[in-house]
Amino acid sequence: MPLPRVAIVDDHALFRAGVRESLATEVDVVAECGDVEAAAAAIVALEPDVVLLDVHMPGGGGVEVIRRVAQTRPAVRFLALSVSDAAEDVIALIRAGARGYVTKSISGAELADAVRRVCDGDAVFSPRLAGFVLDVFAAEIPAAQVDPELDLLTPREREVLQHIARGYMYKEIAAQLGISAKTVEAHVSAVLRKLQLSSRHELSRWAARRRLIADG
Repeated sequence: MPLPRVAIVDDHALFRAGVRESLATEVDVVAECGDVEAAAAAIVALEPDVVLLDVHMPGGGGVEVIRRVAQTRPAVRFLALSVSDAAEDVIALIRAGARGYVTKSISGAELADAVRRVCDGDAVFSPRLAGFVLDVFAAEIPAAQVDPELDLLTPREREVLQHIARGYMYKEIAAQLGISAKTVEAHVSAVLRKLQLSSRHELSRWAARRRLIADG
């Protein structure tokens, strides 16, 4: 299976070099860019699978990069990688079209996994950021909107699904809900069966499409 083709867009050369080294065996880095103009040109020319994108750069930052290329290169996916965890930065990038947002405290292995998941179509967020992103977008959905598939799930299954959508692992969900990891696994299996899905990643995509949040 070919490695994801990745462009790294950040105005700090030392940081770009560090990301390249961290991902060396996991992705094929096809471009490194330090400003909006160079990034837009490289993305249009090379069409990478995933663009690792800083939020704040000279010339408009990550939002401007997406704005310039999203219409002509719709297959390219954007994953924001930033030191900022400010709500306004996260929401701005997601509204612009980014598929995810992770902070620069992420490990190399976690970043490689995030790139692969975004390449596969998942929405990926650092767990602490996912909650308010989902809350903001869910607030825009009419309250009367009914989802018959979601109605198949019990309240506990919805809780577990919410935590899966936010990127938590089984042990973390168990601790949050005061149940065992085995019980979490059983709930996930039940949800997969009811929704006719085959994997946790498909479940995350399903939840992301519905901008799922917990009841109340």
